[in-house]
Amino acid sequence: MISPPKKQRIPSLVHVTTAAIFALAGTVGAQTHPGHQAAGETLKIDARAQGTPFPHYWETVFGSGRAILSLRDSYRTDLRAVRQITAIQSVRFHGIFMDDVGLYDPGRKPIQFAQMKNANAASAENTGIYNFSYIDQIYDGLLDNGVRPFVELSFMPKKLASDPNALHPFWYKQNVSPPKDYADWDAMIAAFAQHLIDRYGLDEVSHWNFEVWNEPNIDFWAGKPAKATYFELYDHTALTLKKVNRRLRVGGPATAQAAWTGDFLRHCKEKNIPVDFASSHVYANDTAKDVFHTDETIPRDRMVCRAVRKVHDEIAASPLPSTPLIFSEYNASYANEPNVTDSIYMGPWLAATISQCDGLTESMSYWTFSDVFEEQGIVRSPFYGGFGLLAEDHIPKPAYNAFFMLHQLGDRRLPLASESALATRRSDGAVVVALWNYAPPDGTGASYTPPPASRGLSKTFALQVAGISANAGATILRLDEDHGNVIKAYDAMGRPPFPSRKQIADLRKAGEPAPPEQMMLKDSRVTVQVPPQGLVLITFFNPKAR
Repeated sequence: MISPPKKQRIPSLVHVTTAAIFALAGTVGAQTHPGHQAAGETLKIDARAQGTPFPHYWETVFGSGRAILSLRDSYRTDLRAVRQITAIQSVRFHGIFMDDVGLYDPGRKPIQFAQMKNANAASAENTGIYNFSYIDQIYDGLLDNGVRPFVELSFMPKKLASDPNALHPFWYKQNVSPPKDYADWDAMIAAFAQHLIDRYGLDEVSHWNFEVWNEPNIDFWAGKPAKATYFELYDHTALTLKKVNRRLRVGGPATAQAAWTGDFLRHCKEKNIPVDFASSHVYANDTAKDVFHTDETIPRDRMVCRAVRKVHDEIAASPLPSTPLIFSEYNASYANEPNVTDSIYMGPWLAATISQCDGLTESMSYWTFSDVFEEQGIVRSPFYGGFGLLAEDHIPKPAYNAFFMLHQLGDRRLPLASESALATRRSDGAVVVALWNYAPPDGTGASYTPPPASRGLSKTFALQVAGISANAGATILRLDEDHGNVIKAYDAMGRPPFPSRKQIADLRKAGEPAPPEQMMLKDSRVTVQVPPQGLVLITFFNPKAR
């Protein structure tokens, strides 16, 4: 059984004893540069308001690269670090059926050493079609670290592929063709599922999600026509899993760019094919033409939740309107953009996305929790625009600190009329407020752009908090250019592609969450400044509520 991690109020990385910029009421904020007067917003928060449920849907599932990487110590070290600061419950990755995992290998023959003769005889103990050794090590490793698999059923083993040359451009060249024989595919799926039940027990495996393939609407699927052939794959897979046991949870279509969901559910209904959840993907730099088939210009901080709402509405209008929705991949970019996924830009982007997507989806899987990752090849620099929360060598990025901060939010959302703030209440009565000052990334594309002289105006939030003590104490966590920003330290080093061990230690230290500031309300009011691309999290303590 998997137990959820204990909620971490302060990460072990933070040295509280060194904390303490202390401000008694008044304006609490990072330095405002001359000539950059703050824009203002007044927020009225009532801690006694009933509010609405606010499940932490954004931090229970995370993506990672491909299955075989999970055997590395670096992968598991990063997984433990992310589990410390989020509510992660499961991990999704590509390629559990790829040949480097070794599941499907009919007709296996021993390797013949050049110096040996008559070495064709296979051992009687290991001549079966299926080899579960690495499968077991992969899933054991996740479960031993307190997370479940979110099983993406991909890609095609070469001995089962209808087209051995249908290789994806990724560095590891996965085969993306349909099976050459669906009887063999069905048999592999059945053996795989039965093995998991035999090893881990049905009560455990029935909590796992089984998602059929990855992004079949683009170049991850070579079937022609793509939609019809993917539906054939889904039908075989879902029916086979349910034949093994009805309690196994299966879904799809796992499409890129929020595609196909309505058609997929209509197909399942018409053909009486089981489906327990619908899944899709979107990235903030996807285009409106690809996602909505329009010529709109949709800002990066709006794209993800526009797409989530689109799929949510398609499900509601489908013949299976109660189907749960899982966005099994999302991020601010599908490409390697160092000014986006490595930078403090991720703080306000993530907060805005969480605020907008609330109530539209069961869960969203951030792609990815770690830069132990090889889609574009072996890592050549710690900060190349990787998707992970942690860079190579376990260096926390600003996105790691953003997840740490937003994990502190409560599970009741309080009414608040703002597009740059989110107010919540925790079960202990504390009121937790996120404030952000969204500004576009300093640059886009694969090349890094140094920070400009100015990103724009700081923003001043004047908070009035009712329902707690008028002089309640609070803590402030910050993520901005000068707080929790490892890139500032990396720039100061001259951005070495292969940092020394000393530099790596310094970068890990620089990437830690900034120490919390302490402050107090004065007559139920406080004013906070947030610089551009800044995220602030304030926790107002409310001991009377306990």
